[in-house]
Amino acid sequence: MKEFRAGEVVLQAGEALFHEGDEHEFLYTAKEGQGARFKHLPNGERQLVNFIFPGDVVGLQGIVSGNSAATAIAASPMVLCRFNKRDLANLFRDNPDRAYALTWIAAMEEHFLGETIATLGQRSAAQRMAWALLKIHNRLTAVGLAPQGVAYFPFKQRDLADALGLSLVHTNKTLSKLRPHVCWNNDSLSILDIRALAQIALTDLEAPQRRPLL
Repeated sequence: MKEFRAGEVVLQAGEALFHEGDEHEFLYTAKEGQGARFKHLPNGERQLVNFIFPGDVVGLQGIVSGNSAATAIAASPMVLCRFNKRDLANLFRDNPDRAYALTWIAAMEEHFLGETIATLGQRSAAQRMAWALLKIHNRLTAVGLAPQGVAYFPFKQRDLADALGLSLVHTNKTLSKLRPHVCWNNDSLSILDIRALAQIALTDLEAPQRRPLL
C-alpha cells in the first residue's frame, strides 16, 4: 500500500476534496476526520448522499465514470490517503487481498445507499432518524471510534435533515422525541437504549462488522 499510495491530503473543516463534475486522477481513503458527499440542485437545495468516516473509500465512482457525481466536503479536519487512478489495475493484479478489501468497501456502500433509498421511501420521520443514528453509530464503532459507546460526530442537524429528506424544524422535533434512547450533543453521539431505538427504526440489531482498512 505504501507503493500504491501517492501521498496524503489534509483538509480543514468546510474545505472540499473535490466538486461535482471534477475529473478524477486520484482515489482516496479517509484516514482521520469525517466529511460528507453532497449533490447540489439548480434551485439551491442540496442532498447529503453519504457520510465519510475513517476507513471509507472516496472517489471510486469518479474513477470509473471519469468525473465526480457529488461534492466531498470535510466536516472536521481530515487526513486522506491518495492513490493514483492509473495504478488501480496494478493493485487488482498484484494484491488480490487488498483488491478484495476495496471491492468489499464499495459493495457495503452500495448496500447502505440501497437501505437509504428504502428508508426515505418507506419509513416515517422518527423511524428514519432512529435508523440513521443507529447506522452511523454502528459504522463508527466498527472502526474503533466509539470508545465507551460515545462516538465523535461533528455534523449539524441540517446535515442530518438533508440526508433524511426532512425539514430542519421536523428534524429538531423528531430528535427531541428520540432523546430517551439516543444522545447527540456537542459533536458526541451515544446510544442510550439500543433495543428501543432499533424497534423504532424497524431494523434488527447487528454487531458492527469489522471493516478492512486500506
